[in-house]
Amino acid sequence: MSLTITPLAAPLGAEVTGIDLRQPQPADVRQRLYDAWVEHAVLVIRDQKLAPAEFLEAAQIFGKALQQQLRKFTLPELPLVGTISSRDLPLVDGKLHVRGENYHTDHSNYPAPPKATTLHAINLPDTGGDTQFVDVRKAFDDLPQTLRQTIVSLRSPHVYEGSHSPRKMTALSAEERAKVPQTSQPLVIRHPDSDRHALYLNTGRMEGIEGLSSDDGWALIDQLYKHATQTRYEYRHRWRAGDMVIWDNRSVMHQANADYDPAQYRFLYRIMLEGAPLQAAA
Repeated sequence: MSLTITPLAAPLGAEVTGIDLRQPQPADVRQRLYDAWVEHAVLVIRDQKLAPAEFLEAAQIFGKALQQQLRKFTLPELPLVGTISSRDLPLVDGKLHVRGENYHTDHSNYPAPPKATTLHAINLPDTGGDTQFVDVRKAFDDLPQTLRQTIVSLRSPHVYEGSHSPRKMTALSAEERAKVPQTSQPLVIRHPDSDRHALYLNTGRMEGIEGLSSDDGWALIDQLYKHATQTRYEYRHRWRAGDMVIWDNRSVMHQANADYDPAQYRFLYRIMLEGAPLQAAA
């Protein structure tokens, strides 16, 4: 097989073909994949048929697997591998309520958030269920210089569920909630590999801006979020069975869509990779 990495016809992302991740990969191939992921932020690796242990091995080309926060959505025999199943989702007014609606970055309330999230599609509905990504590196680059200078040193508290969250987080017991971390994150981060700057936003977990009034802080968050989620920064992934998609949580935000027939089964494996404390761009 001949490994090919092709940039997508979108503002970000690349498609990977000609590889079977069930097989051990040599060091040079692993490095090519890692470098492409850093550059393009989203890698779409086609035509894989990975068992859970094989998916875990493939994911760890890019880093060390992170323990899943919600153990009830994991494989009992391999708890490092999470699951996303339409059968686990509640119906609200006849529509599935998915866990990842609205643009966000995963576990931003962790002092060291996961650097990557990866999904492997096992079962899909006939239509719908796309995942959208926006490039928060390019979004930062396109801000007026004066605004970039204003925000580069600002920080925001990140909690399990912010008071202005546009979506309800998974309900936790009091014991589970007590174990969930919260922290302060930079509003603009620097990528440790590429050195690029990026906006760091998650309206589901942010709790204003440190040093600003509540009204001013939320107005700024709203302004930056609306800017970063414009379609000119977006790649919309339409899933195929066998896709393995891995994205860089330090370079993109993503969102899930529940626009598919709830009677049809959708099932994906999910793994997150350990990250380091975020580097402020200032």
